[in-house]
Amino acid sequence: MKKSNKQLKERGDKVFIGTYARYPAAMVKGSGCRLTDADGKEYVDFMAGIAVCGLGHAHPKITEAICHQAGELVHVSNLYYTEPQIELAELITDNSFGEKLFLCNSGAEANEAAIKLARIYSGEGRYKIISLSGSFHGRTLATVAATGQPKFHKGFEPLPEGFLHAPFGDLQALEQLIDGSTCAILCEPLQGEGGVRPLAKEYLQGIKALCEKHNLLLIFDEIQTGMGRTGTLFAYEQLDIEPDILTMAKALGSGLPIGAMLTSVKIAESFVPGTHASTFGGNPVASAAAVATLKIMLADGFLAGVRQKGEYFQAELGKLAERFPAMISSVRGMGLLVGAVLTEKGVIHGTEIVNKMFDRGFLMNFAGNVVLRFVPPLIVTKEEIDLLVTTLAEVLAEFCYADTRLA
Repeated sequence: MKKSNKQLKERGDKVFIGTYARYPAAMVKGSGCRLTDADGKEYVDFMAGIAVCGLGHAHPKITEAICHQAGELVHVSNLYYTEPQIELAELITDNSFGEKLFLCNSGAEANEAAIKLARIYSGEGRYKIISLSGSFHGRTLATVAATGQPKFHKGFEPLPEGFLHAPFGDLQALEQLIDGSTCAILCEPLQGEGGVRPLAKEYLQGIKALCEKHNLLLIFDEIQTGMGRTGTLFAYEQLDIEPDILTMAKALGSGLPIGAMLTSVKIAESFVPGTHASTFGGNPVASAAAVATLKIMLADGFLAGVRQKGEYFQAELGKLAERFPAMISSVRGMGLLVGAVLTEKGVIHGTEIVNKMFDRGFLMNFAGNVVLRFVPPLIVTKEEIDLLVTTLAEVLAEFCYADTRLA
């Protein structure tokens, strides 16, 4: 018997802890940039599982890789080698600054590994890590403490010590937080959850200079910006900067849980057997999915296509900003991580805009209480972008018309 959205919602609400504000839809099928719910309604997905499904839903090559590996070997302890892990590590190191990596299951775990590595490498007494206001680094206690948004701290105090937050964009204030116990600076090249807020190249280069001046490690959290999202495999490639440690996850496994921490041989030597581990980290099936994902993304023309579509998308949203200046003030982002910055009036309606778009069959979200955030699958077409922009224009027009009538 076919189940409906209502039936599945009722069942789920009885058994799940309420940590998510879920929409009243149960997704049952996906293909490319489209999702279908239990009632048969189709959605154009401009969220991609929050930047996870970089190649869309049910990509045939990813599905083939998963099914093949599942028929060979699903799991074995990390006390043994597996070829999918090795091939994945080779692909990542061959296409990045890094020489060694650690595999785990998520972005938060990758950041936990980076925090531990930075502390143990830097030596006794050096444990403080400085991150930026507006940042987001995960949901574990340590990564919550590293996150520069007080709303995520509330109720979990006292948080682990050793995490400081510098005002966004202020290098002088950042340097004033550095002392003899500081070991690293942690930042996203572009803050996703903080409102699709890019860090200027000059600002990031200034942070790198501070790290060199004070003998600190620079950690880039590329969990959301990595894996082709910004139009290069990693965002750092566009910034003329190489971090000391880089973390990735989200789109790495095309929906399967996998994350990684990447670094140099010298820094990696501080991790020895017993200092860190992960039971499921880089299991053969997730690694096989990641290998297939990387091979597709690294194929000729793929990343250039992401850049081209990102430029097109931002330009089309820019036209909406000109058409609805009372609602949208500007557009920002990198590649296909794009935000339409709302005005003070627009922010009031931010959640309503997202809900109305959902009703019309488009998935997006309201991030940092300031932007409409779009992170579509990297395979999104210009036609799908046009469809979203046209529908968003209709929704914005409704709000402008309603406000005119009320006035």
